[in-house]
This record gives sequence, structure tokens and C-alpha cells, in this order.
Amino acid sequence: MPDPAVIIPHYNDTKRLIKCLHALLPQLASEAEVVVIDNGSTESLDQIRDLWPDLRIVTEARKGAANARNRGVAETTAQTLFFLDCDCIPAPDWFATAMAVADRADVIGGRIDVFDETPPPRTGAQAFEAVFAFDNRAYVETKGFSVTANLLTRRDVFEATGPFIHGLSEDLDWCRRATALGYRLVYAPELRVSHPSRGDWPALARKWRRLTEEGFGVNGQGGIARAKWGLRALAMPLSSLAHLPRVLTSPALSGPGERLGAAATLVRLRVLRMVWMLGQALRGR
Repeated sequence: MPDPAVIIPHYNDTKRLIKCLHALLPQLASEAEVVVIDNGSTESLDQIRDLWPDLRIVTEARKGAANARNRGVAETTAQTLFFLDCDCIPAPDWFATAMAVADRADVIGGRIDVFDETPPPRTGAQAFEAVFAFDNRAYVETKGFSVTANLLTRRDVFEATGPFIHGLSEDLDWCRRATALGYRLVYAPELRVSHPSRGDWPALARKWRRLTEEGFGVNGQGGIARAKWGLRALAMPLSSLAHLPRVLTSPALSGPGERLGAAATLVRLRVLRMVWMLGQALRGR
């Protein structure tokens, strides 16, 4: 198989990007293309350039990870494309595993484990993320998409499917467009990266506000689509009850404090998402 291009979007997260590169670069074959697509960071990248003088860093002025990933594809020539997020830490065998599984299907989504960047006790947001964040197996096997934080595909698949679209849930939208063309998506649990949990409520709320906005973009904005979105919004608070058993039985949590924090965050977030979604359904944006 030809050597791949590893494409890493980045924006104002140099500390995590350094951790990512420290884990990734020693694994790579010399022929692999690696490009960091910086989305116009205000943070200095001098430390990264000092650590890796030969690392290719390209600036993409158009905001959004979708635009950065598209630029990464355009800036490389490899026929195999490995997408990795700058805040992810690839497992020590990530590259070797990616090379081994890349022929398994047209699009491959890997496993994403969540870890805390702060010592215990966990916040409610961290406890919530420990249970619910990045269940990529379920995304692939039941929802038909993989997150782009750990995604493999080929250039011919990407060109046939078209670029990621900014403003949508670009991973969901792109994967569903690819599978609609007949390309096969599978989950590879041995392809592992680790992603930090959101440490507090404001960070978690920002994440879900963005996901809600992107989800509305995929949903469609016609009258019928908006009505269905409104009905989904009204079901949000009740849906938290269906997920409470998962909180109460999750092996990722320890002790009643973490379970209570995760449960409270779940209910709070579902109520807030109802408010956001109803506003979108009424305004059409």
C-alpha cells in the first residue's frame, strides 16, 4: 500500500498539538506525508517549529476544521489519507495499525478513549464525558459515520464523495455521503487514540452548542424538517431518563459522587439542548 498522508487540523491548541506530535512522529515511516493545517492561530507556533524544523505547517485562513482538513488533502499527494485531531494522542502502535487496517474498507473509524487532564475528583462534565463522549463504535455501527478525530480513507473515495462542508456535522455528513455512493464504512477497535475530556461545564456546553448548530445544518431547514427538529427538541428532557441507567451502571465511573455528577450534567444538558433546538426550529437557523 502507498505511504499515507497524515492530516492534522489545528487552532490555538499548541500544548496538545505538541503532545500529539511527540506520540505520532516517532512512529512514522520516512516516506509518510505529515501536514499540520493551522486555522489562523493567534498562539505562536515557534515552539513547534523549533522542535520539528522539517514539519510541514500550512495556514488555512478559512475558519473551521472542515476547511482545514480539505486543505490538508489538497496539500498532499498520497493516495491513502489518515485524519487525526491535534488534541488526540495516538497509541504507540497507531501508525502501524492504521497501515494494517487501511485496506479493510473504504472508510475506517477507530477507537477514541477519553482521559482526564486533571487529577480526581472528576467534575460533572468529566464524568459525563467518561460515559458518553466518542462512542465511535456506536457511531459507525448504528449511526453510519465515524468522527474525523481518528479516520482513514483513500483519496479516490474523498474525491468522489467531495469535501467536508463547514457549518455542518462534517464527519456525519461526509461519511453518509460516502456510504450513499456505495463505499463501505467499518469500525476498527485496534486503531486507538486518546482524547481529553471537557474539564468543566462551560467547555462541555460550548461543545454541545456547536454540535447542535451543526446537527441542525444536516437536518435541513425546510418547514417539515424544522417541525421534526422541534419535536426532537421537546423529547430531549425525557430522553435523559432513558440514558440514566447507562450512567448508573457505567464501569467508567467510580462512586456515587461521579454518578450523581454525570446524571445531573446529563439532565442539565438535555434541557439546554431543548431550548437551543426549539430556537433553531422557530428561527430556521
